Amino acid sequence: MQRQHMKKFKDKEILITGAGSGIGRATALAFAEVGARLWLSDINDDGNAETARLARAHGATVRTLQCNVADAESVAAMAATVHAEIEALDIVMNNAGIGSAGRFLDTTLETWRRVMDINLMGVVHGCHAFLPNMVERGQGGHIINTASAAAFIAAPDMPIYAASKFAVRGFTEALRGDMAKHNIGVTAICPGIINTPIVANSIMEGQMNNAERHRKVVQFYQKRNYTPEQVARVVLEAVRKNVAVQPVSPEAWGMYYAKRFMPGIIGKLSERELPF
Repeated sequence: MQRQHMKKFKDKEILITGAGSGIGRATALAFAEVGARLWLSDINDDGNAETARLARAHGATVRTLQCNVADAESVAAMAATVHAEIEALDIVMNNAGIGSAGRFLDTTLETWRRVMDINLMGVVHGCHAFLPNMVERGQGGHIINTASAAAFIAAPDMPIYAASKFAVRGFTEALRGDMAKHNIGVTAICPGIINTPIVANSIMEGQMNNAERHRKVVQFYQKRNYTPEQVARVVLEAVRKNVAVQPVSPEAWGMYYAKRFMPGIIGKLSERELPF
């Protein structure tokens, strides 16, 4: 597998948003191990710098960029920096995201806008900024958009997050069809319960906005301990095979198959509260 990934990704120019921790960091290091050239973006300079340090330890060429993916101008400025040095990227991973939980009647419109601006529009901004150069260059490429298992089944405690991830999956599938004629693959990565900082940093509202319950959520993810490194390995293989929608983890696969082959049970599953 490593040899196949070296052949596919060596010397490729790859940009990852949300690279300062979690899945973004793990994927950056996985690409670094197979010889990719990295552009690492995060709103958190310290986390991004640490990812860059770890990637350079693998011998990778790394550039770091601070970017707020919710801000179209910030993403455009990042793209201008990249395109001042290279004609186009080979792979863009729109990974930056934020979690949220709380029943609909407890959520605020401010939270709706914030989560949608990061999780959905951050993906759109990344594609809008980098795809034109990839298309114009005419050498293909790949877009990776991080969705979630919540893009298959929506829990009642996560209306905003689920809406954002359903939208990312739908956008990704539409974009994949659009970009096929340009030999640009587009993949939606749909992780399940992954032990990353996104859980601790999520926006909690209503009954979910409780220190003890938040602690239990974090503990639940830590005990599950499906690691970002496991996700990263799946990401590289999904890009190599040009997979359209890639569930990651057993529960993500379960939700994916339930949605496809047992739609009658989806409504019942969607009525269930989160298990913490």
